[in-house]
Amino acid sequence: MKTINIVLFGIGNVGGTLINQINKAKTQLHLKQKTNVKIIVATNSNTALYNENGISNNWSTHFSNEAKPYVINDIINYVSAKKLNNLIAIDATASIEFVQSYIHLVQNGFHIISANKVANTLHYDFYDALRSALKQCNKEFLYETNVGAGLPIIETIKNLHESGERIDKIRGVFSGSLSYIFNTFSNDKVRFSEVLEKADQLGLTEPDARDDLSGKDVARKLLILARELDLNKEFKDVKVESLVPKQLNGDTTLNEFKSRVKELDAPLQELKQKLSGKTVLRYIGELDVSKETLDVKLIEEDKESSIGQLKGADSVFEIYSESYNDSPLVIKGAGAGKEVTARGLFSDIIKLSSRL
Repeated sequence: MKTINIVLFGIGNVGGTLINQINKAKTQLHLKQKTNVKIIVATNSNTALYNENGISNNWSTHFSNEAKPYVINDIINYVSAKKLNNLIAIDATASIEFVQSYIHLVQNGFHIISANKVANTLHYDFYDALRSALKQCNKEFLYETNVGAGLPIIETIKNLHESGERIDKIRGVFSGSLSYIFNTFSNDKVRFSEVLEKADQLGLTEPDARDDLSGKDVARKLLILARELDLNKEFKDVKVESLVPKQLNGDTTLNEFKSRVKELDAPLQELKQKLSGKTVLRYIGELDVSKETLDVKLIEEDKESSIGQLKGADSVFEIYSESYNDSPLVIKGAGAGKEVTARGLFSDIIKLSSRL
């Protein structure tokens, strides 16, 4: 029986769901893969719960009663004292600060699995330094959930690229929230502000919807894909069309934005009225590899295309290459949500554990 020891950083929606998924699958993992996956430490931003036998389904109660303040070196000292191996640190946070600990963790025996996009979108110097540390320490860094949540986007692009396939272009709807917003707005007789409010009620948008409407999240995902194809690009190289008017940008409070959100209606309604009966509005990311351009923009799309046919909050990615030129490789499905993101992290755990 192989034992995998996991330290989980972040116990919010995704992290908490992952704990439950792992505990539910324990018997199957024992029987089919002869693998025992244990979460030996779980943390929030400042406290940690330790259990070398693995955290149970009652983890939330135990965390409230038993968690204690920690720094990264406390966890490193803990696993060292227990002589634990097959160590995986999972980042289920959105923290910029925690990413700075990745190299330190790698140098102390940890592989990294991350849902946090920050590490792959910081300055290229950090991106390169992290990969150098991984190579030097013979450790792995998996981050499939960075783009497309549970969809196999990064793995597919990496496999094509490493096999010598020339990838020419990647385009698609990268954001589940913006997918829902424009799928609904294009097809229904509703104001944009009404759709935005509904998306908020469904929990699809960030607490401040401007984080979605700014296009920055899509830009980060596009940058990650560009770097997978060995393009030395920075976040500033991504051309982003923000949907937030200047008068409602970050200088405006969230409450003021919500009270004035109807100011978004007129310009977007004007675009909607210009649509032919055969087109819809879609907010996409597009990477042109030969031109080395990265664009995030609102476009008019044929409703019969894979992008135009999107429903609900699904994401879609079109990959154009020398083998998939006239007819692109299309990957489509749920691209957001705590269940699919946690499942994507779990898939990376299984993938990595098979190599250990």
